[in-house]
Order: sequence, then C-alpha cells, then structure tokens
Amino acid sequence: MIKDGSSPLSGRIAVVTGASRGIGFATALALAKAGAHVVAAARTQGGLEELDDAVFAATGQHATLVPFDLVDGGAIDRLGGAIYERFGRIDAWVHTAATMGAAGLTPVSHADLRDFARVEKVNFTGVYRLIRSFEPLLRASDAGRAVYVTSSVAQAAKAFWGAYAATKAGAETLVRCWADEIENTPIRVAVVDPGRMRTQLRAQAYPGEDPAIHPEPSEIGPLMVELCRPDRTPPGLVSFPEWKAARA
Repeated sequence: MIKDGSSPLSGRIAVVTGASRGIGFATALALAKAGAHVVAAARTQGGLEELDDAVFAATGQHATLVPFDLVDGGAIDRLGGAIYERFGRIDAWVHTAATMGAAGLTPVSHADLRDFARVEKVNFTGVYRLIRSFEPLLRASDAGRAVYVTSSVAQAAKAFWGAYAATKAGAETLVRCWADEIENTPIRVAVVDPGRMRTQLRAQAYPGEDPAIHPEPSEIGPLMVELCRPDRTPPGLVSFPEWKAARA
C-alpha cells in the first residue's frame, strides 16, 4: 500500500542493469528518488560510483553497486543469488544494457567474429540469463515489475545495424514470450522504445549529429517510475515519444 504519493516506490527493491550511464543511470536515479532501494549493475565501476553519488545527494541513501559484465553468465547467476541472500526478492527490474560492439555500424558481411559474439552475448544471451536468474526473485514480490528497453531498429531493419538490430529484436521477442508465460503471476512486463535520445550509443552510431536535438535520458525517468509502481498495471508496449506527447 502506497501512503506517500511522492514516494510511490517506498520500500521497493529495484534492480537496474546497465545503470552506469545514459538511460540506465537516469532510470536508477529516478527510481531512487521515488523511494526504491536501487541495486545498480553495470560494467563500468566509475559510472556506478557517480550514480551512487547522485543517489546519495538526492535521497541521503546509498545504492547497492554491482560491477559485472553481461558476457559473464556465472556473474549473472551469482547476482541473483546475492540479491536473494540480502533482500529475498526483486520488486522491479529495468534492463537498459546494450552494445553496438567496438566496430559500431558495419555491413553484416564485414562484422568481426569476436565483436559480433560480444554483441550477441550482451544484447541477447545476457537477457535470457537475467530472466532465468531474476524470475524467482520477481515471483517473491507482491507485484513484480520488469521493464525491457528495446530499439526501433528491432522492428525496422536498417543497413549496417545488423548485429545490434538482430540481437535487440531477438531479446525483445524473448521478453514478450516470457511475459506471456507468466501472465498468471503477479509479475507484469513492459517493453519500452525510448526513441531517439541523447545517449553514448546514439553518439557512436551518429558521431556527426548534434546531440542537443534529442531528449536527455533524465526525461524518461517519470515513465520508468510509472511502469515500476506496484499499484499500476503497465502496458505491454510503450513508446516514450508517444507517452511524452500525450502528456505535453
């Protein structure tokens, strides 16, 4: 039961994977401001420490920081076990982590084998292993919420986006299948297309573009809080640009 409208996630345990920058950083901070205790997981230790500083400055509380790499399946399994030992459950999980690979945009036939393998492990297999690790913890919540951040290229194929687009499309389909499997549980799953946003991944894809023409990642924070609330039933598919326009 939510007693304070300004803290709709008070007492909730929220895990954000990919929390060290961009949408993940903004989401973790927004969830913390809404009252959740955030478990922030990402590969970049420095980015996680910056997030913790921001969370503490805003709330007076610290996040739980978990530096790990999504290509390490064992680390994912251990993360689920560690969360169980400390908290016993997950109330919300937001997955924002993704990579284009070191090469960035490249023709499919020119993709480096090692680079392609890393993109696949981070964007696709990592999502499967996180679902496998986190589902029991989400089931332990009275109203588990899972949010997967997708990309428009998962549905609209574009030249040179092959590895990224294919793995994001695969992961989105995997998440939607999972959502259908658990529809009779208290867990609800949302897939969010953030649209064009001022992120490092966007800058990697379009290095000559002026980033100021796109929204800051912080603008998506209120939507993420809304999707993680235990007293709301989130829609299955959400377009952030459309959500934002409807509230303008």
